[in-house]
Amino acid sequence: MVLNYVWIAFFVIAFVVAVIKVAITGDVGLFSQVTSGMFDSAKTSVDIAIGLIGMMTMWLGIMRVGEKAGMIERFARAVSPFFSVLFPGIPKKDPAIGSVMLNFSANMLGLDNAATPLGLKAMQELQDLNKEKEVASDAQIMFPVLNTAGITLIPTSVMAMRLAQGAANPADIFIPTLIGTLISFISGMIAVALYQRINLFRLPVLVFLLVVGAVIFLLVYWVSILPRDKVGLYVGGVGAFIILGIIVWFIVQGMIKKINVYETFIDGAKEGFKVSVMIIPYLVAFLIGISALRTTGCMDYLTQGIGYVVGAMGLNIDFVPALPVGIMKTFSGGGARAAMVETMEHFGADSFQGRLGIMQGSTETTFYVLAVYFGSVNIKKTRYAVTCGLIADVVGVVGAIIIGYLFFH
Repeated sequence: MVLNYVWIAFFVIAFVVAVIKVAITGDVGLFSQVTSGMFDSAKTSVDIAIGLIGMMTMWLGIMRVGEKAGMIERFARAVSPFFSVLFPGIPKKDPAIGSVMLNFSANMLGLDNAATPLGLKAMQELQDLNKEKEVASDAQIMFPVLNTAGITLIPTSVMAMRLAQGAANPADIFIPTLIGTLISFISGMIAVALYQRINLFRLPVLVFLLVVGAVIFLLVYWVSILPRDKVGLYVGGVGAFIILGIIVWFIVQGMIKKINVYETFIDGAKEGFKVSVMIIPYLVAFLIGISALRTTGCMDYLTQGIGYVVGAMGLNIDFVPALPVGIMKTFSGGGARAAMVETMEHFGADSFQGRLGIMQGSTETTFYVLAVYFGSVNIKKTRYAVTCGLIADVVGVVGAIIIGYLFFH
């Protein structure tokens, strides 16, 4: 229901703003720009889905091999103490737990192309446990919300863009981004836990946070001793090595279990095309709405309004020029990257505003994730998922701005 109101609001607001701007300026060409942008976004939606077909086919095939070889079950047993707290409705040792954790692992490593197919696989397995097929279960709400607020241990894309823009030390946003993603993740977890009345003050949750903190510390130390111009290369290489290792590990274990690895892979891969096509209508719906808002300038008005309110409170507003990065990240990953590059080009990669690109790595594309994940299993009633996802986004962006002031201002 919330997604329905949000989607309607996109078009109503965009239309009203467009009419007012045309009435003031007389530039009727704005209507053509808006419709052209929507047509382009519809095409982009299909391109994204087509691009997913190959990845979906590969990963669903690999996951089927891992499942038949018993690796997913082992993984589920290893993480079940923590996830049994957050997902009490999922039976212990269920394959869904392993898929959920693999998705989180890919997100932590910044491997977006690998994370999405794993996430869609996890949603399918959660749907198998869902008794009301058109209504999101508690687990199906907790999972995408944590996904949109997921911890990013290695912000590879942000560092790569900073390097391309001539930053003296592209990795100087590494620690702030880690802190920002942790804030976003915890806020999303708390928001859903309050709705679902889950007690988070339990040993498995505290141990998980301690382990994540230790991993962050080790990564920070490792990155600090790397050559500055090689950070992106080495970090990306480690992520790719881990993914390759998982694939080979699943295949070898399948051979040891004496299953037909090739036929098992093909059997799982057949689902890839079906899932990729199913998400097209959901992608088209939200991307054309986002395009209408962006083309009419609504994003700019929102940013300026926030700046005015903050300035009226007597607070520093140096962050305002970088705010479109955080706002766009909620709607579009590509839009957020474009906003980040534009900010760095205008103010400089090593400026305060340029470094606030940490907002790009501190949250996820909430509406994209919710539309794709729920759409892949034909969920129509998402309950409070949007509310919790937006809470995590707002807290993540505000946290990233505060962190930016502490580290760079």
